[in-house]
Amino acid sequence: MAFARVFSAQTHLLKGQIITVEVDTFRGLNAFSIVGLPDKAVEEAKDRVGSAIKNSGFTSPKSLNQKTIISLAPAEIRKEGPYFDLAIALGFLLCSGDIKFIPEDKIFLGELSLNGELKPVRGTLLLTQTAKSKGFKEIFVPLQNAEEAALIDGITVYGVKNLAEVIQHLDAKKSNKNNSRKIKPQPKTEIKFSSEENVPIDFSDVRGQEGAKRGLEIAAAGGHNIAMSGPPGTGKTMLARAFSYILPALDKEDVLEITGIHSTAGTLEGELITTPPLRSPHHTSSYVSIVGGGATPKPGEITLAHKGVLFLDEFPEFDKRVIESLRQPLEDRVINVARAKGVARFPAQFILIAAMNPCPCGHLGSKQKECVCRPADLARYQRKISGPIIDRVDIWLKVENIDYDKLSDKNTGSENTKTIKERVRNARKIQAQRFQNLGRAIKTNSEMNVKDLDKVLISDKVKDILNQSAQRLNLSARAYHRVIKLARTIADLAGTPEIEVPHILEAIQYRPKTN
Repeated sequence: MAFARVFSAQTHLLKGQIITVEVDTFRGLNAFSIVGLPDKAVEEAKDRVGSAIKNSGFTSPKSLNQKTIISLAPAEIRKEGPYFDLAIALGFLLCSGDIKFIPEDKIFLGELSLNGELKPVRGTLLLTQTAKSKGFKEIFVPLQNAEEAALIDGITVYGVKNLAEVIQHLDAKKSNKNNSRKIKPQPKTEIKFSSEENVPIDFSDVRGQEGAKRGLEIAAAGGHNIAMSGPPGTGKTMLARAFSYILPALDKEDVLEITGIHSTAGTLEGELITTPPLRSPHHTSSYVSIVGGGATPKPGEITLAHKGVLFLDEFPEFDKRVIESLRQPLEDRVINVARAKGVARFPAQFILIAAMNPCPCGHLGSKQKECVCRPADLARYQRKISGPIIDRVDIWLKVENIDYDKLSDKNTGSENTKTIKERVRNARKIQAQRFQNLGRAIKTNSEMNVKDLDKVLISDKVKDILNQSAQRLNLSARAYHRVIKLARTIADLAGTPEIEVPHILEAIQYRPKTN
């Protein structure tokens, strides 16, 4: 046999792409070439594959008087990463007649080390989903990726240690002689959700700041964005880190989506992501690392926070471009990254928590320390946050200094995370019932559009108060609608079918006093 075709796959943006690996050999001077827009990692596969084949007991293509061509199709898509090593090795052995198997319904993934062992690759979950959707019946992945791949139903997953093991499993002659050498399919992976009992930071651990806790509870219940302003050391960061633990648990669909994103990005550390992610990039982070991008667009922190929390501490200290780039994801819950090679559309449905000091020195309005900022510095600091960004944040909180006697008092009577989370969960259930007949997949009040707001129950008296307040605060149309959404969430927490006066008044007080 002088020609063979096997199948592999690679990630492309946040999707899987099936790659056909074609191998052809013919007499001539020794040569081993890979075509089909390979990057450097793919180009170097011929050296890895050659050594792996030799160390697995077969003749390396490097030592034969023949020319070997590896074609990776489709040719117009750039091939990146070490996904194809295993497929290339098996394709060559099939082409040379050293082994015999039927490759049509099988996908092969994995990087080969020089001794033939398989190393893990990124994005296995997405690639397994793609393989199943394209009708493949079996997928062979590195053993370290097998548990992740086995999350997908309807396709047989084999976790492989090395090239020799795959050959013994596939080769008709060898497998018929010794069935014990067959690789056992990976058992279906069951999602194990984390216990809600023990959380690293409990709300009861935060002394005082009851107003901030109330605002965070509302934000969690309705998926609203929130900003906290106050002097250094008042607990803003601690509150933000405790916030993710009052969010409702993820369902299976969310776990698969989030795990797939993090696996592709290379941030998955062995375990599945079963709790809402919390991403907290430093304020010196680059624009591309936050938004996503690169020559071939890759997801940034905005996408890694999908279905979770994006915590931006020292918010005004972030680059102006980074802050302004939040406009689209905060409004549309996606981020479009346009590059010369194309446009990538990444999911970005997160709750923004922004924390900031009132001024560069942090002591503006403080009773304990005097502000030393110059007027020009203060104006420059405040201008970093534009009106459109202010509009897109639903809740603005002031987090003031706490009295020392409260800090030392262990019996403050503050509610714990479990109690608050239960109220959040009940409010989310009310919203789920409200939205189940909309025909759109939305789960929280913050996702409502203008047409949805027309169905919100609100009395004429409440409308009058809202209109008067909007005129006094000079609210934009966007901020006006966000106040209604926020009031609806407050009413849901209270278990009230209609927005009442206390609900709208509380929602209005969370708007910043100046725009």
